[in-house]
Amino acid sequence: MTFLDVPSAFDWPVQFCVTITALCYVVSVITSNVSQVDRLWTFLPTIYTAYYAFLPLLPTEQPFFLAPYAPKSLGHSVLKDFSPRAVLMFALAVIWMFRLSYNTYRRGLFSLKDEDYRWAVLRSQIPAWFFHFTNLTFIAIIQNILLLLLGAPTFIASVLQPHTELSTSDYTLAFIALGILTFEFTADNQQYAFQTYKHAYLSHTKGVKNVAPYEEKKQWPLARLEWTPSDARRGFVTKGLWRFSRHPNFACEQSFWWAMTLFPLLASSPPDLPSFPSFRVLADPNTRNEALLAYLKPTTLLLLPALALSLLFYSSTRYTEAITRKKYPAAYSAYQKRVGMFSPTKAIITELFGGKEKEKTDKLVWGEFYGDGTSKPTKFE
Repeated sequence: MTFLDVPSAFDWPVQFCVTITALCYVVSVITSNVSQVDRLWTFLPTIYTAYYAFLPLLPTEQPFFLAPYAPKSLGHSVLKDFSPRAVLMFALAVIWMFRLSYNTYRRGLFSLKDEDYRWAVLRSQIPAWFFHFTNLTFIAIIQNILLLLLGAPTFIASVLQPHTELSTSDYTLAFIALGILTFEFTADNQQYAFQTYKHAYLSHTKGVKNVAPYEEKKQWPLARLEWTPSDARRGFVTKGLWRFSRHPNFACEQSFWWAMTLFPLLASSPPDLPSFPSFRVLADPNTRNEALLAYLKPTTLLLLPALALSLLFYSSTRYTEAITRKKYPAAYSAYQKRVGMFSPTKAIITELFGGKEKEKTDKLVWGEFYGDGTSKPTKFE
């Protein structure tokens, strides 16, 4: 019998997920800091991906609870050799992990004393008992389940598909995924460079002496943008990739996991999925509903991890922007009108075709800014 009677292919991942969930919740209660899952976010999807990518290396019997193993029930065809596709997906997940770990480290979130500012805001907005309930259900349980689900595409590639050689779709998706990570790394660096400049400038204006001055040469290439005092007073980054998307890093994060989801689906030997119903079947009211359900149910399940991640990012970004808009009402509202949340389409269309308030919003988003949109230049000396 497997742990919690789950299918054997998910036995160890569920053991690990339940244990991590319990630890995150207990530590969050003891420390009054609910960012425990945030600190582990960078590692967990890679761990689940590694488990499925390297099943042939694992013993077929579990020596003790939490020890990784590959159940015999998975079959000889799964355990005899590696899936090249799963190993490629693991390699991409490792690159993703290093990028996110680096950004998490320099932001200080690996410190056990640090907590995502949004949790502090939420804590002040709802009753204490409801925050504790949210911590247990959403922060600890739901987020950990989502991180487990991000390993599902590799499970499909390793367990539900033949271990065939890599195909054109694999190489294409790998190239796209690397491109996405490059854009995401650039967006991270631009945001970090801006926050470093902003902190140095505001500290300078307040007469704080122990803050190091901003040094452009210490920033990564493509992040050495021409920050101005006006940018610092505005309070949030609007240059570089952030000129075209309000959250280019979040857009790339979602895109990366959508690319990972597509690896097994676009392979030359895809999972055994039903074909889309023919026009004749769809036209017949007696067969339409049953045929659509037979097609959509397994297909939706395969897309569930990426769909769930996108839903999380959309809802959390809405909440983040509500906090930012309250802090910078005029400028951020103009930024929202001018630039799309994730897609660059809105910014490009407005740039090309303009609008009645384009000049006004552009001044708030990119021009000289003093808090109310007026022009009062100040040099950073």
